[in-house]
Amino acid sequence: MGWATGIVVTSSITHATPAAFITYQHLRSMYEEIALDFLNVEVDYLVGGGKHYFDARSLDNRNLIEEMVKKEVIVKSHLDGELADLNISPRNRFLYFAADLEPKQRLAGRTYFPAACEKGLTFLKKRSDKGFFMMIEGSLIDVAAHANFSEIVIDELLEFDKVVGKMLDFAIKDQETLLIVTADHETGGFAIVGENKKGEPEFSFVSKDHTAAMIPVFSYGPGSENFTGVYDNTEINKKMKEVLKINGTTK
Repeated sequence: MGWATGIVVTSSITHATPAAFITYQHLRSMYEEIALDFLNVEVDYLVGGGKHYFDARSLDNRNLIEEMVKKEVIVKSHLDGELADLNISPRNRFLYFAADLEPKQRLAGRTYFPAACEKGLTFLKKRSDKGFFMMIEGSLIDVAAHANFSEIVIDELLEFDKVVGKMLDFAIKDQETLLIVTADHETGGFAIVGENKKGEPEFSFVSKDHTAAMIPVFSYGPGSENFTGVYDNTEINKKMKEVLKINGTTK
């Protein structure tokens, strides 16, 4: 359709969610095989961890970063400085590795996520005059919930909420952008169970795995009325295609 495409995550870019938007492998843990598939899909703007799977591979001796550079992709990493300080031109595809493996949580010093999302909007809008698609994941919300670390869950959620706010500001101003906010599942059975003597909320988990709790879908913009009601989350894919008219026309 000629759209610019982008992915920004707080995990490695070979992790399950970003990989599902780009490629297919038999197991989500096949990080090096997933990394190899990135050479076959021309995503315009990529930000996340996972540099190790591209240039320090055990599967083969290939340096996928060098191969991407030969394809005129601008590749930068945390070794080149903070993403917020880099000048990025939409003339070339852009990839930024925020960590060699998995990025650390915000409480441990991660800073790139909000800037990466805002820069992504500017980059993608300039990259194509036909439109853009960007997938953003606050990946460590799930990771922290698996570990039952309520403080990290809340902090990662608060950062993600600020990012959603920036995206919503853009969509409200633009009036041609559909914003969808959801999750693939709930993790841990995270709940507020009371308050302590200081009046602060107390939290509890029932599991260290995914639960069957229903998850919300929030949407704003053209076609947002298609995302109301109760449905299986695989319907989101179909609803997005309907809104984009992919099945009928590329208009």
